[in-house]
Amino acid sequence: MTEKPQILYVEDDPSSATLVQRVLGAEGYNVTVVTDGMAALEMGQRMQPVLVLMDINISGMDGYEVTTRLRAFDHIKDVPIVAVTAAALRGDRERALIAGCSGYIPKPIDIDRFPEQVQEFIGGMREEVESEEKKSEYLVEYSRRLVERLEEKIRELQQAHEDLQHLERMKSDFVILAGHELRTPLTVIYGYNQLLLTMPDIPGAVDEEGSPRYLISQVAEATKRLSQVVEDILNVTLIDANKLDLKIVPIEINTMVESVIKNLTSLDAGRSLEFVFDNLENLPPLRVDSQRIYQVLWNVISNSVKYTPDGGTITLSGRVLEDTVHLTIKDTGIGIDPQERDRIFDRFYVLENTSLHRTSKTAFKGGGMGLGLTVARGIVEAHGGKIWVESEGRDEEKLPGSTFHILLPLPT
Repeated sequence: MTEKPQILYVEDDPSSATLVQRVLGAEGYNVTVVTDGMAALEMGQRMQPVLVLMDINISGMDGYEVTTRLRAFDHIKDVPIVAVTAAALRGDRERALIAGCSGYIPKPIDIDRFPEQVQEFIGGMREEVESEEKKSEYLVEYSRRLVERLEEKIRELQQAHEDLQHLERMKSDFVILAGHELRTPLTVIYGYNQLLLTMPDIPGAVDEEGSPRYLISQVAEATKRLSQVVEDILNVTLIDANKLDLKIVPIEINTMVESVIKNLTSLDAGRSLEFVFDNLENLPPLRVDSQRIYQVLWNVISNSVKYTPDGGTITLSGRVLEDTVHLTIKDTGIGIDPQERDRIFDRFYVLENTSLHRTSKTAFKGGGMGLGLTVARGIVEAHGGKIWVESEGRDEEKLPGSTFHILLPLPT
């Protein structure tokens, strides 16, 4: 069976589109209708029409601009593009030809004559501007119109950009204020819960499920987790707004790493992971914000814990590299796909299916909000450092592992 010749019709008036489809369909053509300029460009890239019918007065990009753009496609540059439009003022025909149209058919179309006109254009008929002088005149006018349209769009984009910046500032200010407001009641709740746990009159034990002491401890842990979520969101907002304040003090990095490991392993004694330390004790002191660098190490190491199955090893090593301390956290986990390596530092980006989300910081493939590595990157960069990850790929059987690198400048 011979395939029907394809015609692309750019028309936003449904009645006109239906009429042309019926008239040309009866002549053996397959007419594809799109209603705007962007759709015309997308469809033009996918199909090989024998003819393009173009309504000039369409929304967005007008028919002149769409025609000029279609002419840049190699497979359409020689295809006839015919303006079928109600634009019938003086010069409209010439403007259409200057824009790249092969001819001009005014609306309303003559349904008896229309199929013959279409066939003539498909057969090679082309209309021309009467004189070179007129052609030059309309070409200058068309070029000016394109420049004016471009200027108009640039102004619109600039205004939209300014509006977005204003909304972003409002959002950041709101999150920062909300974060500060939430900190106080959460601190109070957590503090009183800890106070209750010290009282000998509270019956039961923290590991005795259902007992009053157990219930109070669960409230305390939930409050602590919520505080960490608030802190992560607040830190991301401060980083984005370039408002992250650093309280610089001297630290011993090996002591801080050991503290992070101790606190992480205390959260879930069920995980059987080996931690190996290499040369950390020989690293010189750093001058950093101790609380925030602790958070960086916690976020990166807990990430390695989450993606390393039981029985795996996490190696933490350090060395002096020129004027920086180079820390590496290497695990024997499932690894990271190459296309994910940069994206894992993006806000709210999570590798796992969110329907399987778990809040555990240490469970294998335990979920989170996708903020930990974003915060880590922001804090490291605020210190003038750099963080990145290397991995051969993701494989839950071969376990290629991942290596996180953290560079922090030495005191000058």
